[in-house]
Amino acid sequence: MNDKQTLKSLIALALGTFGVGMSEFVIMGILPAVAKSMDVSIPKAGHFISIYAIGVIFGAVCVALFSKRQPLKRILFTLIAVYTVGNLLTVFMTDYLSMNIARFISGIPHGTFFGVGLVAVKQIANPQYLGRSAAFITSGLTIANLLGVPLATFLNNYISWRIIYLSIGLLGFLILYALIKWLPPLEPMPYTNFKGQFQFLKKLPPWLLFGAIIMGNSGFFCELSYINPLLIHVSGFSPNHVPMLMLLSGLGMFFGNYFSGKMTDKYSPINVSEYMQLTASVLLLLFFFFAHLPVVTTILVFACSFCLLSLSAPQQILVLENARGGELLGSSLAPLAFTLGNAIGAFAGGIPVEYFHVGYEYINLPGIFFCFLGFLLLFIFKAITFEPYIITPSN
Repeated sequence: MNDKQTLKSLIALALGTFGVGMSEFVIMGILPAVAKSMDVSIPKAGHFISIYAIGVIFGAVCVALFSKRQPLKRILFTLIAVYTVGNLLTVFMTDYLSMNIARFISGIPHGTFFGVGLVAVKQIANPQYLGRSAAFITSGLTIANLLGVPLATFLNNYISWRIIYLSIGLLGFLILYALIKWLPPLEPMPYTNFKGQFQFLKKLPPWLLFGAIIMGNSGFFCELSYINPLLIHVSGFSPNHVPMLMLLSGLGMFFGNYFSGKMTDKYSPINVSEYMQLTASVLLLLFFFFAHLPVVTTILVFACSFCLLSLSAPQQILVLENARGGELLGSSLAPLAFTLGNAIGAFAGGIPVEYFHVGYEYINLPGIFFCFLGFLLLFIFKAITFEPYIITPSN
């Protein structure tokens, strides 16, 4: 496959991750409007976010059950078809129960599209550029956070949230076209039965990796979940400045994802993951001590988001390489671990403020602990893995 064909294939996959990212995250910015239209409280409407995560788990199990000997292109096409149906159904839901059903369906393709997409990248991309290729498809998610979600949140002030989800659903047809047109035929994964898909979980290294992913994301989301009140009440920023700082955070995610792809190709995914996880611990420690200084806070907002997305591509590659015989299941479970970390971080970060009545800078304390624990798990993984996966350095 030539470079032009490879690029088109990666663009098709990145379009898919952009759509999946929009499907998951947009509701967080428009939740009050959704709650009002469903005649439920905002906390109850938060269940629409939780049920999406349950759909992610269900999707990973479905891959293990039904992916045997199926061409990867067919699996990807099916996942985006489910994405399209789920988001279009969301437009027409008028009550709490039906909305939960639509959100559950929308969640099914989330982790599995990332997972199967990464397996596809291994067939498409030059092995010397696997890190950069994995980061390229992940960039769809970063662009959704950087541009798509803020734009949808802004438009919600002027148009119905249903129009926004209609657009997200219709995007599915563009993604399906791109997959048909640009993605080449891909070989199915070697056949393993349902039980065989889970064999890799009998070994310790995959669990260390999943634990590191959960701990790393937990640490970052201690900070990200409460960044708005921290910026206002501790750093002293005006509420009008917060959107610009959130844009800066999104830029950090974008450039962190790009950086990790290049570094993974040059060194190895375990080295990049290990060092960035340790760096994250230091950054959150600095955030704790210097959150009252606006200039330092501005730098740290960018740096923490940079670190967060620097971990995504190398950690997913590590999971894929340590899930022999269950590659599709393993690579689908990795995004689930990221999502679980988000939930843990959002809960743990609020504990110091809610129960100990301290300032918002203290949200970083559990984050420091989580990130350092993630580093220790990666350190142990590296120590016990006799044949660590190392990509041949590029020239």
